[in-house]
Amino acid sequence: MAPEISKTREAVRSSEDEDSDSELEKLENELKKIAHKVQDCRETLPDQLKSTLVSVLDNQRPFLPQINPGALEENISSEEDPETAEKLKLLKEKISRNFSAAPIVLKRMKDCIAEFEKLDSTNILPGFKRK
Repeated sequence: MAPEISKTREAVRSSEDEDSDSELEKLENELKKIAHKVQDCRETLPDQLKSTLVSVLDNQRPFLPQINPGALEENISSEEDPETAEKLKLLKEKISRNFSAAPIVLKRMKDCIAEFEKLDSTNILPGFKRK
């Protein structure tokens, strides 16, 4: 009886070994597939993100035609009403000043956002935390 029991135990162990080997092979194959997917993402994702960011920024950029100062003076002087011409000139100067101040305003906004995030990371009472 003892030899029969040992034979059945060996048969069970060998079948378990075969099952674990096949399962191990399946897991290794899945791991290889995942590794290939990760590698592909690492290669393609930065280019995709860059192109997406460029297209989004291009879509958000306002259209500002290039104006040379000589053409501006010619257009203003060709106006019939001097009052309208003066208002137009002041408006264009104001737009130009506002546009040139945009980088400074953007930097201030970024600084303020950084300060807000810094405050968010500190310990604040639960009632005042942002959800």
